Amino acid sequence: MQEVINRAKELLADGTVARVLGWKAGDLPYNPEPAYFESVESLEDFVYNGFCGANLSKYMIEASKLEGKTMVCLKPCDTYSFNQLIKEHRVDRDKAYIVGVGCKGKLDIEKIRKQGVKGIESIKGAEITDEADNLTIQTLYGEKTCSYADAMLERCHVCKGKEHKIYDEIIGESKDTKDADRFTEVARIEAMSPEEKFAFFQKELSKCIRCNACRNVCPACSCRKCVFDSNKFDSAQKANVDSFEEKMFHIIRAFHVAGRCTDCGECSRVCPQGIPLHLFNRKFIKDINEFYGDFQAGEDTEARGPLTDFTFDDVEPGIVGERG
Repeated sequence: MQEVINRAKELLADGTVARVLGWKAGDLPYNPEPAYFESVESLEDFVYNGFCGANLSKYMIEASKLEGKTMVCLKPCDTYSFNQLIKEHRVDRDKAYIVGVGCKGKLDIEKIRKQGVKGIESIKGAEITDEADNLTIQTLYGEKTCSYADAMLERCHVCKGKEHKIYDEIIGESKDTKDADRFTEVARIEAMSPEEKFAFFQKELSKCIRCNACRNVCPACSCRKCVFDSNKFDSAQKANVDSFEEKMFHIIRAFHVAGRCTDCGECSRVCPQGIPLHLFNRKFIKDINEFYGDFQAGEDTEARGPLTDFTFDDVEPGIVGERG
């Protein structure tokens, strides 16, 4: 982390960038939050560790409108989102100085808590430079240990790879954390009966409180004005009128980002209710791969998405893919 801070200080001091976009410490040791740093002195609050899961790509939409360049710290998975935003003309590449930061997988505090760890005071082993395979957690009830892998976010177990797809320089090494198949859970749900599928999503989506956190954090949700914020329709209300509304909000959003979602997993990470919202997006990704061939949104800034690039080999409307 110190190497990132030192580089940020250099870039601010020589005027290469006007600000730095990174993470600052929160009120607890496991909740750092995105932040801008506009002076060398302010970087004293800069942090980067295993709990810095936030994808900073979306913040670059507004940063691109500011004067001067912004140094932005992007993990390997974040660079897919940044590429996609370039492709959609939502960020200005010339306004960004991209520092690709190393990543060894990001941590999920809820997974730690589910292992019976309570009263957390501090956590060791989450630093990027720490090679330890375990986390040492100091609690009100004594010291606990937890495997780093067992505490990782779900998305890190199906990581797209440790390679940064776009950058100006890279600081720190990344680790390949993939140890599971990306579509296993989707295939499990596909194998359910229609009644079982309905019950599964009814149970999950009934938890939704319409806080809009999933939409607000999603890099693919970059409209200047969202229909769900319009005061001309009832969609602006927070409370659900009925169960149909809570389903339609997420289904419409999933359709909206289909073919553009990079599967960054931010929607599920920030959901205060723990709804596995990424499963909607992965279902679309799986179908697109089956219908049009393997495609990874954000792999580059040039390739046209399968839903926006007609070919004579495209599947016909209404065709239903074979399901094993």
